[in-house]
Amino acid sequence: MAEILNKETSSIEKKWYVVRAISGQEKKVKQYIEVEINRLKMNDYVAQVLIPTEKFIQIRNGKKFQKERSFYPGYVLIEAALVGEVSHVIRNITGVIGFLGESKRGDAVPMRLSEVNRILGKVDELTESESVVTSNYIIGESVKVINGPFNGFNGTIEEINEEKKKIKVTVKIFGRKTPVELSFGEVERE
Repeated sequence: MAEILNKETSSIEKKWYVVRAISGQEKKVKQYIEVEINRLKMNDYVAQVLIPTEKFIQIRNGKKFQKERSFYPGYVLIEAALVGEVSHVIRNITGVIGFLGESKRGDAVPMRLSEVNRILGKVDELTESESVVTSNYIIGESVKVINGPFNGFNGTIEEINEEKKKIKVTVKIFGRKTPVELSFGEVERE
């Protein structure tokens, strides 16, 4: 009898849904969903819960900090078969607002396969790629060079190239203004 039940539950068709959560509480919501599903033994109906995130490096006062942020703030992806009490259990979890696309407590709308592949592909791409460096620098801002051959020089930002992670700084060398291209990590705010 147990074998028959396992065959039935493993063949349950699961689809991807978007759960709307209170922004900033995505990790808690994911954890609450996983705990509740385990507690109620609904693991056969919920395959996985994901929060698409990206890692990035922020430079503050010349120091690099690696951080992680939600790629879609306020949303949690869930692969599940919303049969029986499953959708009711998920809706009633702390921090969950509801399912994306549903009409007033109506049925949840599953994501299209193309959307799922695009989002999951983007998540994989972000995981594989190196961390994203964000500058927070502004053109015209004064900076001090902290690395490389121009270490100790002060200058003004003339150009910012986010793609190459470089900035063009005009420094005074021997009384003459000279443009120098530096990476984000080679300068800090004055």
